[in-house]
Amino acid sequence: RRSGQYTMNHDHFKKIPDGASFDRSGSQDSLDELSMDDYWKELENIHETRGNNHEERVALVVKEPDEGELEEEWLKEAGLSNLFGESSGDSLESVVFLSTLTRTQKAAVEKRVETVTQTMRKKNKQHQIPDVRDIFRLQNDSKGKVCDGSEPSAVRTSENKNETHDGTKGKFSLGTDEQKNLPEDMPSSDTDINLEIAFSEQAANLKDSSVGKMYKGGGGDTLLPNFRLPKDKTGTTKIGDLAPQDMKKVYSLALIELTALYDILGTEFKQQKAVKIKTKDSGLFGVPLSLLLEQDQKRVPGTKIPLIFQKLIAQIEETTLETEGLLRIPGVATRVKGLCQELEAKFYEGTFNWENVKQHDAASLLKLFIRELPQPLLTVEYLKAFQDVQNLPTKKQQLQALNLLVLLLPEANRDTLKVLLEFLQRVIDHRDKNKMTLKNVAMVMAPNLFTFHGFGSKTIEQSEFVMAAGTANVMRFMIQYQKLLWTIPKFIVNQVRKQTESQKKEKKDKAVKKLLKKMAYDREKHEKQEKTPNDTDVPQGVIRVQAPHLSKVSMAIQLTEELKAGDIVARFLSQKSGNVQTFKREEVFLYEIGGNIGERCLDDDTYMKDLYQLNPNAEWVIKPRQS
Repeated sequence: RRSGQYTMNHDHFKKIPDGASFDRSGSQDSLDELSMDDYWKELENIHETRGNNHEERVALVVKEPDEGELEEEWLKEAGLSNLFGESSGDSLESVVFLSTLTRTQKAAVEKRVETVTQTMRKKNKQHQIPDVRDIFRLQNDSKGKVCDGSEPSAVRTSENKNETHDGTKGKFSLGTDEQKNLPEDMPSSDTDINLEIAFSEQAANLKDSSVGKMYKGGGGDTLLPNFRLPKDKTGTTKIGDLAPQDMKKVYSLALIELTALYDILGTEFKQQKAVKIKTKDSGLFGVPLSLLLEQDQKRVPGTKIPLIFQKLIAQIEETTLETEGLLRIPGVATRVKGLCQELEAKFYEGTFNWENVKQHDAASLLKLFIRELPQPLLTVEYLKAFQDVQNLPTKKQQLQALNLLVLLLPEANRDTLKVLLEFLQRVIDHRDKNKMTLKNVAMVMAPNLFTFHGFGSKTIEQSEFVMAAGTANVMRFMIQYQKLLWTIPKFIVNQVRKQTESQKKEKKDKAVKKLLKKMAYDREKHEKQEKTPNDTDVPQGVIRVQAPHLSKVSMAIQLTEELKAGDIVARFLSQKSGNVQTFKREEVFLYEIGGNIGERCLDDDTYMKDLYQLNPNAEWVIKPRQS
């Protein structure tokens, strides 16, 4: 038997009754009236293609972890491995990190540290094994920098009177003491996505309040809510706006936050681990994404999406997106197989003749490319977590979980997924002609993204039927809300700011101690250190903006209540001079650099006075967007 992930035979596909209903509210509410035909037909096509495949697929083995191994891996991923093991003495950085977490996030960390600690004690490892309570106590004593002074074990305290924000000097708060606003603020707009308060805190409050009862479940509607992000005066942060060192922090925080959210909602969050398998090291189909990009970047520097993927989408669009049944009607299997082999031989040489490729064949090749990736586009680690989104109680929580999961994807996977979702939306935009609605497209694409050839059927415990409906639903969410999913929640950006601030303070404190030792014989140097470069010649309420690429390279800007980032860029661009490269308005952006962030590209609607109050020590630079 082939290592397909479905135990059903071909006849089984035919037996599924049209429009049968499922018994799970999470996945059912939008799909029970809809025939699942498209899904099963697509699955049948996939099996057929696989059956014709000349080479046997290697199944990707998903390793069953030992006790405590998962949690240990999780702490490493979250950047907290120095809370245990040989390096557990050196936990100052982790203390800084933990001080920026909310109650629910701390509880998630505490739970994993506890498991690892117990496992280590059992195995009688010779390391110093810290008591998890000591870690948090150490952090609570740490210079009053704590967001939440309550004992983490008392996660569900109903009053937050212990929560102090002394350490933040009133600049901004991380939302832990704002929870009390939540219940009355929730019903005012069920469709507003609150990005200021941690999702797991919102879930905990919802669970505790009577509001949760009205809020639960999707209630049988087939329409997806029109979720929106309320405007943020300090600017919306999108993936790609932050510097790599900030994104590293975002990753750790998103992992902890997603785990905390799943903990609160009673859904198990398990990262899967793949055992390494031998994969092709060149070619187009069945090549790891990172390797494919590496070979493409040698041809086209700066490429972020595989060239073959881009070309297949362009090929489909070139004909017209109005073709009826686009993506649903498969290409001819033997022809697709032949094209696949021809592409492998001729694509990079530029000798492949695209004129012979029919549109449905190109669509089949695109889907084949996604399926043939040695590891799924949504990654082995998180594929199950993506599937489990369907089990979360409310649509809003499903959306929040997907937002965090997108943040956790490696850059290559995330960029490729984005291009795919944008393409699928363009197909849906022509639904009047091509008859491919959001539901149809989701049905057809779900098996290609979610039924991964490497997972044996035992990893999918639910019946295939419920699984099918659930993944089609998750697919719908990803297409419908793709713009929201590429946003970095403000509470996470604020936590990054808090960490950066604390780390700088630690560094400065160390530097000052060193200086004091040298002070006796090096007074002059000490004097110089005391001067902060930012205070030079800039009066209060004025910022100095640099624009090294423009003809006007620097300007002092008076901050007013209404001044936005876009106004400043426009002001600079209006000062033209002949000898400097001219930029189009959409090519340059204002950046916030340093202070309590690494680097952040500002959206044009950012109110500068509000942002300046949040990060008074930043430098402000106008420059072209980094690709």
